[in-house]
Parts: sequence; structure tokens; C-alpha cells
Amino acid sequence: MSPKDGGGRSTARARRSLILGHAVPAFARGGYRATPVTDIADAAGISQAYVFRLFGSKLGLFTATLELCFERVEQALREGAEGSLGGSAAQVLEGMGDAYAALIADRDLIMLQVHAQSATDVPEIREAVRKGYASAVTLAHSLSGGTRDQVQHFFAMGLMCHLITALDLDEVDAPWARTLANGMTHPLRPAG
Repeated sequence: MSPKDGGGRSTARARRSLILGHAVPAFARGGYRATPVTDIADAAGISQAYVFRLFGSKLGLFTATLELCFERVEQALREGAEGSLGGSAAQVLEGMGDAYAALIADRDLIMLQVHAQSATDVPEIREAVRKGYASAVTLAHSLSGGTRDQVQHFFAMGLMCHLITALDLDEVDAPWARTLANGMTHPLRPAG
């Protein structure tokens, strides 16, 4: 198949997906500033030059990785809502919250979001984070039919889940940690 009939685009699309799959854990560990593109390229078995050809720059790669992260968040919200069809707004939001909690049991996704928020002094990253949250908030509102207050509470609890997960508060047996984690349940993290 020649590039003219789609073979090149298909290969580029597959390589882009492969690179993003390696970018998530790399950026989750080191963040935007401390992660060399060569680490991601090497992990993917692709040259750094090809990564830049596909994404333009390290910043382009990082924002594409954030877009993938938020796509996964939205998919989890959809699945949670589907599991709560016919329920009240509160029940749908609860189902979405459970699906999100299961998603962020994968520390890579939560740490990627934490690192992204810490790099929002970079305008393109700030815009990518805003765009991701705007889409997720709009989706949560649409799928749940909840009020602004309900959706705001849902996201506030989601941010608390970020804190609990990022700090492994489920493993801290201290009054302050129990206070923060009170009423919050999280699925077991995958072994690894």
C-alpha cells in the first residue's frame, strides 16, 4: 500500500498512538520539564526526529498526551453514566465518579494531570488543561442532567480523589488522612 492510498497515514497514526502510549507514563514520572523526548522515543523504538515530525515539538507531544488523558476521562464518564441510566442526576454522577475513581487507580493518568496542572504557566499547557476540563464538565452536565451545584460538587470530589490517589492516603493510618479520605472509596490499584 502506498502513502497515496492511506498506507503512510495509517502508519503515522499507529506510530502516533504508540508514542502517546509511552508518553503517558514518561510524563507521569517526570512532568513536562524534566522528561526528555529521547526517553519516550527510545521506549517507543522510534527516532526522536520522527517524534518531532509527528508532534512538532516536545510541547506538541505533551499537549497531545494531555488530550489522550482527557479522552480517557471522558470515556470513563460515559461508561459510568451508561451504568446509571434511568437514575437521578445524583445517581448518574455517582456512577461517573466510580468510573473515574477506577480510571485514576492507574497512577500514570493521575500523575500526568498533576504534572500538567503544575506546568500551566506555559500558555499552551494551560489552554490544553482548560479545554480538557471544559469538555469534561460539559459532558458531566449533559450526561447527568445535574445542576451546576451538583456538577461543581462532583468535580470538587474528583479533585479530592486526585489528592487521595496522588498521596496514597488510603495507605496512611493517621487522623488527618482519614479526615480527607472519609467517605471516599477507591478500587485497588493494579499491581506494579
